[in-house]
Amino acid sequence: VQLQASGGGLVQAGGSLRLSCAASESRFTFNVAAWYRQAPGKQRDLVAHITRSGVTTYADSVKGRFTISKDNAENTVYLQMNSLEPEDTAVYYCNFIIVTQSHWGQGTQVTVSS
Repeated sequence: VQLQASGGGLVQAGGSLRLSCAASESRFTFNVAAWYRQAPGKQRDLVAHITRSGVTTYADSVKGRFTISKDNAENTVYLQMNSLEPEDTAVYYCNFIIVTQSHWGQGTQVTVSS
């Protein structure tokens, strides 16, 4: 199963972006899906995750600004990012746990200018 992440780009502080992550095969459904991000020189950190039943968790730094959602039928996960800050600049990666295996997308760059 391959994951295709999209939606990154350059935005000014205070702006919004919506990331998408779609699995190449809809017959494989995820148990948990998540977005991570990695800024230059830093470790990859969890941003948000969502279970198949819809339970969500968020990193403290994005609570109230980011929303993770899913489309079960399309096996797609979204990350709506509002009120973006320069500190949100990073490569964003999606991750699906399918059965017991972890699958990563290729990453999409988000750059927030001040």
